[in-house]
Amino acid sequence: MESFVPQSVVEWFAGLPTLALIGLLSVGILVLGKGADLLVDGAVGISRRLGVPKVIVGATVVSVGTTMPEAAVSVLAAFQGRPDLALGNAVGSIVCDTCLIFGLASLITRLPKDRHLLNRQGWIVVGATVLLVLLSILYRDESGRAILPRFVGFGFVTLLAGYMALSVYWARRPHEPVEEAIREEGHETARSVLGALAMFVPGIVLILIGGQVMLHCVEEICLRWGVPHAVVGATIMALGTSFPELVTAIASIVKGHKEIVVGNLIGADVLNVLFVSGAALCASPLVVEPLFFRLHYVVMIAAVLLFRVNIFWGGKTFARWPGFVFLGLYVGYTFANYLFGRV
Repeated sequence: MESFVPQSVVEWFAGLPTLALIGLLSVGILVLGKGADLLVDGAVGISRRLGVPKVIVGATVVSVGTTMPEAAVSVLAAFQGRPDLALGNAVGSIVCDTCLIFGLASLITRLPKDRHLLNRQGWIVVGATVLLVLLSILYRDESGRAILPRFVGFGFVTLLAGYMALSVYWARRPHEPVEEAIREEGHETARSVLGALAMFVPGIVLILIGGQVMLHCVEEICLRWGVPHAVVGATIMALGTSFPELVTAIASIVKGHKEIVVGNLIGADVLNVLFVSGAALCASPLVVEPLFFRLHYVVMIAAVLLFRVNIFWGGKTFARWPGFVFLGLYVGYTFANYLFGRV
């Protein structure tokens, strides 16, 4: 995937000596870490203040912030007449979030599972991805090419607003089960919503800046060391716009707020369809290349269905061993991208 920063900035990175790139890479990692700390603390503050489960905060507020890079890349790609990049960014990010990030998080720790909330959220993920595929099959131009018209994008954005409102409504209904963590923390003095946002928003900004610095440094270093463009495109660049979800997941685990990990990844999957591809479609109709039906859509649907099944597997936490399955699927997807030369 490509960056959403100006081309002049990309060229500036290319002109730096390798030692300077390594130094900037270190700075980018530090900025990412600090941004993730602020984002997680702000999200937890919002959860406590509003009485909304952290998994829902992760699936809504946090996900909107961490999917901003994908949305920016896809909209710019749509304006530039690159539908494969615009749509591929959304689909590839779903695969990355579900297979790589969730897979890694599952192996690191046992993630909590609130079946009551995740059951409905999981069906929304499946519904959104299946809807994207069905619409891609349904709409064709005069030459028979699959094409997603612009009005589909406006429909996706409308569904996004409904998803956000419905998620908060479900979470705040009096008869809904309340997260144990919220009950235990109820005696603490909660930060005001403004105070929580004062941490959350700078956290998002730092993550976006640090992620882009790290992305360009790693890409340029790899190219200088002789790593083929195809490998960089299918691996490093594909991870670039998913850095926010990755660092947020790690920070949430370290800080003991594992619910945010699950909520953020579910929300990111929904938003990659309704927000990222929806925003891109509002900018321009998107032609769906044949490779999407042969590879990208197949792996995307397999990933979200596997996650859906995993919700029912085991007790109150996600099992660890499926993490290997998710990672294996991601490795296979990455290799297939390299094999087909889709950078």
